[in-house]
Amino acid sequence: MQFAAARRGFAANLSPAVLISPIIAAMTAIAPFLAWLALALFDATQTVVSMHAMGMQHDWWTLFFVIVVSWGAWAAATPLALALLRRFPLPSRAVGNWTVHLCTCLAIGAAWTCWAAALEHAFNPFAYPKGPDPFLPLWKSKFIGNLVGDVILYGAITALSVTFATRKRLSQQRELLAQAQLAALRLQLEPHFIFNALNAVTGLIREKKDKEAIATIAALGDLLRRVTDTSERQFVPLQSEAEFLRKYLEVQQVRFGERLHWELDIPSEIEGAQVPDLVLQPLVENAIKHGIAKRAKGGTLRVSATRAGEVLNLSVANDGPALAAELRDGVGLSNTRQRLQALYGEQQSLVLQDMTQGVQATLTLPYRE
Repeated sequence: MQFAAARRGFAANLSPAVLISPIIAAMTAIAPFLAWLALALFDATQTVVSMHAMGMQHDWWTLFFVIVVSWGAWAAATPLALALLRRFPLPSRAVGNWTVHLCTCLAIGAAWTCWAAALEHAFNPFAYPKGPDPFLPLWKSKFIGNLVGDVILYGAITALSVTFATRKRLSQQRELLAQAQLAALRLQLEPHFIFNALNAVTGLIREKKDKEAIATIAALGDLLRRVTDTSERQFVPLQSEAEFLRKYLEVQQVRFGERLHWELDIPSEIEGAQVPDLVLQPLVENAIKHGIAKRAKGGTLRVSATRAGEVLNLSVANDGPALAAELRDGVGLSNTRQRLQALYGEQQSLVLQDMTQGVQATLTLPYRE
């Protein structure tokens, strides 16, 4: 009987860290079944190796099999526990919620030890000459010896459920924030830009430049169609973003004429990279408004993209005056930073810096296709 007591001691004395870590790691990566399988294999290996090292003689393969299969009770009970946690969430101030989960914990523990006792009776893994203890005393001994382990295991399931629920809620909040910021970005297209574009079209018509006027109206219509898009897409191919900027700059060209020169340098091999919709437009608008427009003779705007391994670098540069301190955290830039934080977390950056001649905004994102 001392061998059975040693076995129960190994199960009861597993530390919380040992019990919880395999569950959290496996459940997060794959599924509850694999989590319990990992814990069962760990427990069986530890028990067999430890007992063998102590010089005990048992039917090792049978013992290993019985220990692994015995954990099936917890694997089968996990969906019930998760369902109850959704119905009666923890932590809670309601005494009823705690009572439900305490009873559930005890019930699962009773089922687990009953199943383990039945397996021990069926297979006699400790190779007792007269067989195991009678079923009822054996079950009672296992149930009492594993009470602490039952509480730890149920607590692990509870902690994991709360973690998943919190992550899901935060993910939904980040998605809603990104959608709200995208909507604000679409509404932010400067009204003066539209008025100036329409005035430019009027000028073209007066000058009998009908083809240029029609082309400008078509480009403006494409821009407005894009910014009033009601879809909830957050990402577009870099090629699509570049086409939008090209139309935007063509309309701006009508207004500024020879004062505005622009270049788009987007290598064809990275045109399929996924970028946040309208992520470059606020940077280009700032470059024109606070850079090119401030110079009597205008200047050049350069938009480029490069890839460095798994990182995508986007830059918007102009050769206008240095950026004023109060403009470094304007509404457009602040909105863009918050949106990028919601979409990428710490895997992104937006840096503005004065160059020898002009200002450059550099956007760093994970490269995704």
